[in-house]
Amino acid sequence: MSVFSGFPKDTLKFLDELAENNAREWFAIHKDRYESSFLAPSLALIESLRKPLDKVAPILRVEAKKMGGSLMRIYKDTRFSKDKTPYKTNIGIQFRHQAGKDIHAPGIYIHLANDECFVGAGMWKPASEPLASIRNKIVESPKDWRRTRDNKRFASFFTLYDDRLKSAPRGYAKDHPEIEDLRLRSFIGAAPLTRGQVQSVQLVDLIVERVRAAAPLMTFLCEALELPY
Repeated sequence: MSVFSGFPKDTLKFLDELAENNAREWFAIHKDRYESSFLAPSLALIESLRKPLDKVAPILRVEAKKMGGSLMRIYKDTRFSKDKTPYKTNIGIQFRHQAGKDIHAPGIYIHLANDECFVGAGMWKPASEPLASIRNKIVESPKDWRRTRDNKRFASFFTLYDDRLKSAPRGYAKDHPEIEDLRLRSFIGAAPLTRGQVQSVQLVDLIVERVRAAAPLMTFLCEALELPY
Protein backbone atom coordinates (compact mmCIF):
# COMPACT_ATOMS: atom_id res chain seq x y z
CA MET A 1 0.00 0.00 0.00
CA SER A 2 1.40 3.43 -0.96
CA VAL A 3 2.27 6.13 1.58
CA PHE A 4 -0.38 8.85 1.87
CA SER A 5 0.75 12.09 0.23
CA GLY A 6 -2.56 13.95 0.05
CA PHE A 7 -5.56 13.34 -2.17
CA PRO A 8 -4.79 14.20 -5.79
CA LYS A 9 -6.50 17.19 -7.35
CA ASP A 10 -8.51 14.79 -9.50
CA THR A 11 -10.29 13.29 -6.47
CA LEU A 12 -12.86 16.03 -5.97
CA LYS A 13 -13.08 16.57 -9.73
CA PHE A 14 -13.84 12.86 -10.19
CA LEU A 15 -16.58 13.01 -7.52
CA ASP A 16 -18.07 16.12 -9.13
CA GLU A 17 -18.13 14.52 -12.57
CA LEU A 18 -19.57 11.33 -11.09
CA ALA A 19 -22.45 13.39 -9.65
CA GLU A 20 -23.18 14.65 -13.16
CA ASN A 21 -22.79 11.21 -14.79
CA ASN A 22 -24.02 8.79 -12.14
CA ALA A 23 -24.35 5.75 -14.35
CA ARG A 24 -22.61 2.38 -14.64
CA GLU A 25 -21.50 3.05 -18.21
CA TRP A 26 -19.67 6.27 -17.26
CA PHE A 27 -18.15 4.65 -14.17
CA ALA A 28 -16.82 1.72 -16.19
CA ILE A 29 -15.03 4.10 -18.58
CA HIS A 30 -13.50 5.99 -15.63
CA LYS A 31 -12.75 2.97 -13.42
CA ASP A 32 -9.02 3.79 -13.50
CA ARG A 33 -9.75 7.21 -11.99
CA TYR A 34 -11.81 5.56 -9.26
CA GLU A 35 -8.82 3.33 -8.48
CA SER A 36 -6.20 6.11 -8.51
CA SER A 37 -8.16 9.10 -7.17
CA PHE A 38 -10.66 7.46 -4.80
CA LEU A 39 -9.61 4.00 -3.67
CA ALA A 40 -5.80 4.15 -3.45
CA PRO A 41 -5.46 7.46 -1.56
CA SER A 42 -8.36 6.59 0.79
CA LEU A 43 -6.74 3.30 1.79
CA ALA A 44 -3.35 5.00 2.13
CA LEU A 45 -4.90 7.64 4.42
CA ILE A 46 -6.55 5.00 6.61
CA GLU A 47 -3.34 2.99 6.90
CA SER A 48 -1.39 6.15 7.75
CA LEU A 49 -3.89 6.92 10.52
CA ARG A 50 -3.81 3.44 12.06
CA LYS A 51 -0.83 3.86 14.39
CA PRO A 52 -1.45 7.51 15.38
CA LEU A 53 -5.10 6.86 16.21
CA ASP A 54 -4.17 3.76 18.16
CA LYS A 55 -2.41 6.13 20.56
CA VAL A 56 -5.10 8.84 20.58
CA ALA A 57 -8.27 6.72 20.47
CA PRO A 58 -7.36 3.02 20.77
CA ILE A 59 -10.99 1.96 21.14
CA LEU A 60 -11.68 2.90 17.49
CA ARG A 61 -11.32 0.41 14.63
CA VAL A 62 -9.02 1.65 11.86
CA GLU A 63 -8.98 -0.90 9.03
CA ALA A 64 -7.52 -0.22 5.59
CA LYS A 65 -9.48 -2.76 3.54
CA LYS A 66 -11.31 -2.48 0.23
CA MET A 67 -14.33 -4.25 1.70
CA GLY A 68 -15.59 -4.42 5.25
CA GLY A 69 -13.11 -1.95 6.73
CA SER A 70 -13.10 1.77 7.47
CA LEU A 71 -13.65 2.84 3.85
CA MET A 72 -17.34 2.98 3.00
CA ARG A 73 -18.42 1.48 -0.32
CA ILE A 74 -18.96 3.81 -3.26
CA TYR A 75 -21.76 1.50 -4.43
CA LYS A 76 -25.20 2.46 -3.14
CA ASP A 77 -27.87 0.10 -1.89
CA THR A 78 -30.82 1.20 -4.03
CA ARG A 79 -33.23 -1.60 -3.14
CA PHE A 80 -35.41 0.55 -0.90
CA SER A 81 -34.63 3.98 -2.33
CA LYS A 82 -36.47 6.06 -4.90
CA ASP A 83 -33.08 7.37 -6.05
CA LYS A 84 -31.71 4.58 -8.25
CA THR A 85 -28.39 6.21 -9.13
CA PRO A 86 -25.81 3.50 -8.41
CA TYR A 87 -22.92 5.45 -6.83
CA LYS A 88 -22.27 7.69 -3.86
CA THR A 89 -20.67 10.99 -4.81
CA ASN A 90 -18.47 11.39 -1.73
CA ILE A 91 -15.70 9.55 0.05
CA GLY A 92 -16.87 8.25 3.42
CA ILE A 93 -14.42 6.87 5.97
CA GLN A 94 -15.64 5.66 9.35
CA PHE A 95 -13.69 4.71 12.44
CA ARG A 96 -16.23 2.81 14.47
CA HIS A 97 -16.11 2.05 18.17
CA GLN A 98 -15.04 -1.53 18.81
CA ALA A 99 -18.51 -2.15 20.26
CA GLY A 100 -20.11 -0.83 17.08
CA LYS A 101 -20.75 -4.25 15.56
CA ASP A 102 -23.23 -5.03 18.30
CA ILE A 103 -24.65 -1.66 19.33
CA HIS A 104 -24.97 1.89 18.10
CA ALA A 105 -21.83 3.59 19.44
CA PRO A 106 -19.96 6.88 18.98
CA GLY A 107 -17.42 7.06 16.19
CA ILE A 108 -15.36 9.25 13.88
CA TYR A 109 -16.41 9.95 10.30
CA ILE A 110 -14.47 11.62 7.48
CA HIS A 111 -16.53 13.08 4.63
CA LEU A 112 -14.93 14.29 1.41
CA ALA A 113 -17.05 15.75 -1.37
CA ASN A 114 -16.83 18.57 -3.88
CA ASP A 115 -19.17 20.80 -1.88
CA GLU A 116 -18.08 19.90 1.67
CA CYS A 117 -15.24 18.17 3.51
CA PHE A 118 -15.24 17.59 7.26
CA VAL A 119 -14.32 15.35 10.18
CA GLY A 120 -17.35 14.25 12.20
CA ALA A 121 -17.34 12.94 15.77
CA GLY A 122 -20.16 11.46 17.83
CA MET A 123 -23.45 9.78 16.95
CA TRP A 124 -25.72 10.44 13.99
CA LYS A 125 -29.42 9.87 14.78
CA PRO A 126 -28.93 7.19 17.46
CA ALA A 127 -31.79 4.76 18.08
CA SER A 128 -34.32 5.52 20.79
CA GLU A 129 -32.58 3.56 23.59
CA PRO A 130 -29.08 5.10 23.28
CA LEU A 131 -30.65 8.51 22.62
CA ALA A 132 -32.58 8.23 25.88
CA SER A 133 -29.37 7.26 27.70
CA ILE A 134 -27.58 10.34 26.38
CA ARG A 135 -30.44 12.64 27.35
CA ASN A 136 -30.60 11.10 30.82
CA LYS A 137 -26.85 11.65 31.20
CA ILE A 138 -27.33 15.34 30.33
CA VAL A 139 -30.10 15.63 32.94
CA GLU A 140 -28.08 13.80 35.60
CA SER A 141 -24.80 15.60 34.89
CA PRO A 142 -25.63 19.00 33.36
CA LYS A 143 -22.33 20.58 34.41
CA ASP A 144 -20.37 17.77 32.79
CA TRP A 145 -22.39 18.19 29.61
CA ARG A 146 -21.83 21.95 29.47
CA ARG A 147 -18.10 21.48 30.07
CA THR A 148 -18.08 18.97 27.21
CA ARG A 149 -20.11 21.10 24.81
CA ASP A 150 -18.18 24.28 25.60
CA ASN A 151 -14.71 22.76 25.85
CA LYS A 152 -12.43 25.34 24.21
CA ARG A 153 -10.37 22.90 22.21
CA PHE A 154 -13.42 20.98 21.02
CA ALA A 155 -15.27 24.20 20.11
CA SER A 156 -12.24 25.55 18.25
CA PHE A 157 -12.69 22.80 15.65
CA PHE A 158 -16.20 21.39 15.98
CA THR A 159 -19.73 22.71 15.71
CA LEU A 160 -22.56 20.54 17.02
CA TYR A 161 -24.90 19.58 14.19
CA ASP A 162 -28.20 21.41 14.62
CA ASP A 163 -30.61 18.48 14.33
CA ARG A 164 -33.30 19.16 16.91
CA LEU A 165 -36.91 18.24 17.60
CA LYS A 166 -39.36 21.10 17.19
CA SER A 167 -40.48 20.71 20.79
CA ALA A 168 -39.39 19.01 24.00
CA PRO A 169 -38.93 15.21 23.77
CA ARG A 170 -41.51 13.14 25.59
CA GLY A 171 -40.86 12.98 29.32
CA TYR A 172 -38.89 16.24 29.55
CA ALA A 173 -40.28 19.58 30.70
CA LYS A 174 -40.37 22.34 28.11
CA ASP A 175 -38.70 24.69 30.57
CA HIS A 176 -35.86 22.33 31.53
CA PRO A 177 -32.58 24.30 31.78
CA GLU A 178 -30.96 22.02 29.17
CA ILE A 179 -34.00 21.72 26.92
CA GLU A 180 -32.23 23.10 23.83
CA ASP A 181 -29.70 20.28 23.90
CA LEU A 182 -32.22 17.69 25.08
CA ARG A 183 -34.06 18.39 21.83
CA LEU A 184 -31.05 17.20 19.82
CA ARG A 185 -31.66 14.08 17.75
CA SER A 186 -28.00 13.74 16.72
CA PHE A 187 -24.98 14.29 18.92
CA ILE A 188 -22.29 14.87 16.36
CA GLY A 189 -19.78 17.63 15.86
CA ALA A 190 -18.39 18.60 12.46
CA ALA A 191 -14.94 20.10 11.89
CA PRO A 192 -14.55 21.48 8.35
CA LEU A 193 -11.57 20.73 6.13
CA THR A 194 -10.44 22.92 3.26
CA ARG A 195 -9.63 21.66 -0.21
CA GLY A 196 -5.98 22.51 0.40
CA GLN A 197 -5.93 20.46 3.62
CA VAL A 198 -7.48 17.47 1.87
CA GLN A 199 -4.81 17.59 -0.81
CA SER A 200 -1.96 17.96 1.69
CA VAL A 201 0.26 15.29 3.23
CA GLN A 202 -0.53 17.09 6.51
CA LEU A 203 -4.09 15.74 6.40
CA VAL A 204 -3.06 12.81 8.61
CA ASP A 205 -1.85 15.12 11.38
CA LEU A 206 -4.89 17.37 11.00
CA ILE A 207 -7.28 14.45 11.43
CA VAL A 208 -5.38 13.14 14.45
CA GLU A 209 -5.52 16.63 15.99
CA ARG A 210 -9.27 16.79 15.47
CA VAL A 211 -9.85 13.31 16.86
CA ARG A 212 -7.87 14.34 19.94
CA ALA A 213 -10.00 17.50 20.24
CA ALA A 214 -13.19 15.41 19.97
CA ALA A 215 -12.28 13.38 23.08
CA PRO A 216 -14.59 15.31 25.46
CA LEU A 217 -17.69 14.60 23.34
CA MET A 218 -16.70 11.02 22.60
CA THR A 219 -16.00 10.37 26.29
CA PHE A 220 -19.31 11.89 27.43
CA LEU A 221 -21.31 9.84 24.92
CA CYS A 222 -19.45 6.63 25.76
CA GLU A 223 -20.01 7.18 29.48
CA ALA A 224 -23.71 7.70 28.82
CA LEU A 225 -23.79 4.33 27.04
CA GLU A 226 -21.50 2.64 29.59
CA LEU A 227 -18.78 2.07 27.00
CA PRO A 228 -15.04 2.58 27.35
CA TYR A 229 -13.19 5.30 25.45
